[in-house]
Amino acid sequence: MDLSFLSVLLPMLFEGLKVTIYIAVVGILLGFLVGSLAGFGLIAKNKVARTIAEVYIWIIRATPLIVQALYVYYVVPKMTGLDMSSNTAGIIVITFNSGAFIAEIVRGALTGIDPGQREAGLSLGLTPGQTMRHIIIPQAFRSMLPALFNQFIISVKDTALLSVIVVNEITHQIESYASITFKTIEAYTTGAVFYLVLISILIIAQKMIERRLKK
Repeated sequence: MDLSFLSVLLPMLFEGLKVTIYIAVVGILLGFLVGSLAGFGLIAKNKVARTIAEVYIWIIRATPLIVQALYVYYVVPKMTGLDMSSNTAGIIVITFNSGAFIAEIVRGALTGIDPGQREAGLSLGLTPGQTMRHIIIPQAFRSMLPALFNQFIISVKDTALLSVIVVNEITHQIESYASITFKTIEAYTTGAVFYLVLISILIIAQKMIERRLKK
């Protein structure tokens, strides 16, 4: 096979990689904020907060990410009159999509802490808020780190679906090259290998982090 096409395709893939990582990182960070609020809402005694969190998670989990992307990019601007770039739409989609799943991670981590930890904090004279901030949250955050990193890997793969709203991430670059050169076998095979290497690196990093946490 003539590999000369790589001199053109690989630079395109690395340009797409920059967009992919940017959207995934910003999206997962904002998603953690949204997910934390929703996670606390799920365990809140306030029925309104709990209902809002449950409805949000239900909507996100019950609709495909590709539909969410199309809705945010095409429908929301028409309803609000706001001009939105494809990258901004992509970040919004990853934020709220990952946030729904992070909410369940947060809830699981918080409810997984031994109730005796909370009782011990209160017995030491700490307020419920201080107990949550100084005792419960640090332990919960440590336990949820592997799951959060796994969600980041999922978000990186999910960015491939953002090609439908013309986000210039990896998949869109592959499609652009294939449509221009008609070298579909070369383009999609190289793209698949590129994704395989990228996700493998992230999985290795995840395992290293998990081993360090266990120590």
